[in-house]
Amino acid sequence: MSEDRTFHNEDENDENDLDDLISQIALQGLQNLGEDTLMSDEKSEIGTVSKGNIVLPKSLKEEVIERARILLEAEVQKHYPKPAPAIALAIEPRRTAIVVIDLQKGIAGMPGGAPYPKSTVIANAARLLTAARAAGAQPVLVHVGGTLDGADRIHTPVDQPMRSFGQLPPDWSEFIPELNQQPSDLVVLKRQWGAFYGTDLDLQLRRRNLSTIILCGIATEFGVESTARDAYERGYALIFAEDAMTGQTAESHTNSTTRIFPRLGRVRSTEEILAALNS
Repeated sequence: MSEDRTFHNEDENDENDLDDLISQIALQGLQNLGEDTLMSDEKSEIGTVSKGNIVLPKSLKEEVIERARILLEAEVQKHYPKPAPAIALAIEPRRTAIVVIDLQKGIAGMPGGAPYPKSTVIANAARLLTAARAAGAQPVLVHVGGTLDGADRIHTPVDQPMRSFGQLPPDWSEFIPELNQQPSDLVVLKRQWGAFYGTDLDLQLRRRNLSTIILCGIATEFGVESTARDAYERGYALIFAEDAMTGQTAESHTNSTTRIFPRLGRVRSTEEILAALNS
């Protein structure tokens, strides 16, 4: 509101008490939501609301605070509605691919990973692959690599360049053994974060009539998110195995899994996806 208001408690000796301060904040919150939200009888009980000083009787503290809480929660809910309840997960394996991002020796062997350790991500991804193969879904193993001189990778000026690994060892791009690669698995070699650009991933999925993608791997905010955005724009239904991926930081992982991925598809745990594959 435009005009300042001064709060006075009926007991001047208690003006520094925490309860009084809470009461003042609560009443100010009510006024900030608009005087028209106060019922006429509430106005008369609380005191003069239009101009001048406001007297807040101690007997009304709890009522005013509760009224403020309810109205403030309603205002927050109006602008920031709670997400809808999760839709029950149903998977048609024959129309589904599980795309595993960058679980290769050079990346899985690097330190770090948050909020999940890479060992957890690898274990969950392996479980998903095993269940997908048994159910008849299509495993797709994605790894990143390129020429020894790096000439086929992206080179653009950025504020935060990705860390250079120098000369990569020969097995840097090989899949980790935990994935248990099978002859029927599709293999995609990419040269940037996303698995669609410059590869035949989209072609191979469409020729097999696959319309749903389960995504997992490393890192959440880079390879997984970049692939997810491309998949969404190509019309694929997406399921994210939240605990079968991890980020460089817990904050960046959470940003992707709570703000981005729910707008692109369905975010579920490994257990939930396994249950849907086995149903």
